[in-house]
Amino acid sequence: MQTSRFLTAFWALAKPYWVSEQRAKGVTLLATVIGLSLGLVWINVQINLWNNEFFNAIQDKRLDDFYRLLGKFTLLAFAAIGLAVYRLYLRQMLQIEWRSWLNERYLADWLRERAYYRLQLLDHGTDNPDQRIAEDLRLFVDYTLTLGLGLLSAVVTLLSFIGILWTLSGTLELAGVSIPGYMVWFAILYAGAGSLLTHWIGKPLIGLQFNQQRYEADYRFSLVRLRENAEGVALYRGENEELGNFRKRFANVIANWWGIMRKQKQLNFFTVSYAQLAIVFPFVVAAPRYFSGAIQLGGLMQTASAFGQVQESLSWFIDIYPSFAEWKATVDRLTGFAASLEKAREKAQRMHGERNEVPGEGLAIENLELELPQGRPLLSSATIELKPGEHVLVTGPSGAGKSTLFRALAGIWPYWKGRIKLPKGARLLFLPQKPYLPVGSLKHVVCYPEDANRFSDEEIRECLKAVGLQSLAYDLERSENWAQVLSGGEQQRLAFARALLNRPDWLFLDEATASLPEEDQAALYRLLRERLPNTTLVSIGHRESLAQYHQKHLAWHGDALLAV
Repeated sequence: MQTSRFLTAFWALAKPYWVSEQRAKGVTLLATVIGLSLGLVWINVQINLWNNEFFNAIQDKRLDDFYRLLGKFTLLAFAAIGLAVYRLYLRQMLQIEWRSWLNERYLADWLRERAYYRLQLLDHGTDNPDQRIAEDLRLFVDYTLTLGLGLLSAVVTLLSFIGILWTLSGTLELAGVSIPGYMVWFAILYAGAGSLLTHWIGKPLIGLQFNQQRYEADYRFSLVRLRENAEGVALYRGENEELGNFRKRFANVIANWWGIMRKQKQLNFFTVSYAQLAIVFPFVVAAPRYFSGAIQLGGLMQTASAFGQVQESLSWFIDIYPSFAEWKATVDRLTGFAASLEKAREKAQRMHGERNEVPGEGLAIENLELELPQGRPLLSSATIELKPGEHVLVTGPSGAGKSTLFRALAGIWPYWKGRIKLPKGARLLFLPQKPYLPVGSLKHVVCYPEDANRFSDEEIRECLKAVGLQSLAYDLERSENWAQVLSGGEQQRLAFARALLNRPDWLFLDEATASLPEEDQAALYRLLRERLPNTTLVSIGHRESLAQYHQKHLAWHGDALLAV
């Protein structure tokens, strides 16, 4: 049952590309790689036959045949080299095609319906979705092709050599019992026992590999967090706390790695012993026929070679078990990621209210209920109408649900009921307390999320100067991690420049001036009133001075939103 579930999960991950509109190139590459793999098996068969002739020539001291067969081997070797090189090259091309397609698909799924945001709201959301997309998709494609093509080669090799080995084996008389093709049976028993023991010893590696990726990602994420919040940590003098956190997460990495090492050591003791015994085993089994004169040296070498090919094919699972463990762990992680994305959407749909655009210029909410993901109510049955041109201030205690109201209006908060009516065709822009600044040129950052080419450099410079960022007006092509370069107040000024460029019909400001002094706040609100006379402002704030820029005041009382 567990194997069936795993194969179902694997097929759910693998199938979409091979039935997509982009599959043609992938199918062509896969067919070519399979053809090259079959060619390599054919060459191995020819080399096996060559073994008989070559070593018989040595035994019989036939110098002309010796040189002729060296020439034949040279041709076979060069052919094998060419096939092996291009098989790898084309397989890597296929990896690029498949991974690129999967990357686009998973990015789209992650971003669709803002699943990336909703994942964070789940109690048990997937860990490190960035690693699922960046790392696990690569591993999935790599291991799937490596293991799949390896299995195909093993099966074809087995079918090609088992008949040869059966013929060469002859019949073994053992305790009055005749065993035809006895070396085939020895190979099957040898490889079968080895495969069962390998799986028994190595099975814990699957869970260990799964956890290793998670611990590595958690440790890396904690390091990135320090880099992104360097100033805050420095001001708090939190180096010792951060160091303790790093050590704790790194200890998980090392402890799990020790578990992998111990289990890998046990597995290696067995697999290396198995491989070493396999070198001499066919000679031991075939030696009686050689010493009895039933076969010549060439027959012995051909038999040993054929046995090696059959045994190696049957032992494919033993040789690839560490890779199999990592592959299964990768499939499990990607399956969990996909399930978390689906869970985020389903949970949101169960709670989601009705949000649509209607004719008219006003904005209204009817019987609006807001909840936290854990089910705690924030707002109960609120009905409010906002008129265009009537600027509104929303106040209330910290944590009451003011920002959550804006999230619901923006369409990103999934835990609400009721109805939100938006004016049809209206442009809405939301300025959070901490603006998002992508890494890139300043021009790109100011224009985000619009295309930077939509605005002229002069327009952008004028807006930067208007909000008090004159020093940056001529750095539009400069690329930085601006979230680290700019202060909190400068970031909020930049967000106002975005508003001036975008000229929305409705502008929602969530404590968008909290990092600025009141005189700068006053200047920016006056700027909005002057430059955006047709824009309706809806602000969240705690400062009493904000009231003078708004005509309507809504205050949070318990779980009710009331006009003051």
